[in-house]
Amino acid sequence: MALSAPFRVAVVQAAPVAFEVARTLEKVSDLAADLRRRGARLALFPEAFVSAYPRGLDFGATVGVRTPAGREQFRRYWESAIDVPGPHVDALARAARANELHLVIGVIEREGGTLYCTVLFFASDGECLGKHRKLMPTGSERLVWGFGDGSTMPVFDTDIGRIGAVICWENYMPLLRAAMYGKGVEIYCAPTADGRDTWLPTMQHIALEGRCFVLSANQFARRRDYPADYQTAFGDDPDTVLSRGGSCIVDPLGRVLAGPDFTGEAILTADIDLAEIARARLDFDVVGHYARPDVFRLVVDETPKPAVAFRRIPRKSTRKTRARGV
Repeated sequence: MALSAPFRVAVVQAAPVAFEVARTLEKVSDLAADLRRRGARLALFPEAFVSAYPRGLDFGATVGVRTPAGREQFRRYWESAIDVPGPHVDALARAARANELHLVIGVIEREGGTLYCTVLFFASDGECLGKHRKLMPTGSERLVWGFGDGSTMPVFDTDIGRIGAVICWENYMPLLRAAMYGKGVEIYCAPTADGRDTWLPTMQHIALEGRCFVLSANQFARRRDYPADYQTAFGDDPDTVLSRGGSCIVDPLGRVLAGPDFTGEAILTADIDLAEIARARLDFDVVGHYARPDVFRLVVDETPKPAVAFRRIPRKSTRKTRARGV
């Protein structure tokens, strides 16, 4: 049962130590301790925080051509991804447990030869509740990230509310948003890599549409947060801003409670009261009294879609049996 009193949530606007998982996890641990000191019960970290959003890389790919240098860039990216489950997930679980923090964090997940842009969910006792894999990578992200399926679109019922996550431009998929509303999301987490001025009104629209609290976290990263040999069109000036932030927290009537912040690394907090959700739904419940299922209806397929599925064929019995009546 969710808390009946207001509690504090936070969005973390920071940069990882790009392509270095161990150092990024140390930073997560330090930030989690800071979040506890600030009284946060839940914290959202940005998309692809562990351990890099590869902004500006082209991986040596043009139509019909892939270069050896680009393949090496992908190898490096693959090496800095994490297995789920695995020891790096365990380290995140320890950070959540040590600080009694519900943790929602973007990671690059590795499975076989494929990478996925994934969000992991942790309860305040450190339990890894599950994950959401990005259904539709955007633009050139499709070169290096695989596609999720309907089996990882969870909303978790926790002691502080029903928590789900939709990643970056997935938030422009109206049917995915409808699925989250249908699952009763109350704390809608939107880790992102989009720092444009248009992002805040998108988050306000979703809060109003879903009558839920919306938390969005983006990295604030400079060129110096990436390795010295990181070759992109952004150049080598260490102060060049590669990701400008814009993190925010919005209430169920679209009012901005914190952010957006474009000044640097930051932790933004707000005290929220889930009772505001019921108040906001007096005149609008998009999957309830404001719906028209006689005209519009969404069907969501949540079955896993593996590329290879193994089915056991029962062996025929070799034991001789007597015919009936003999």
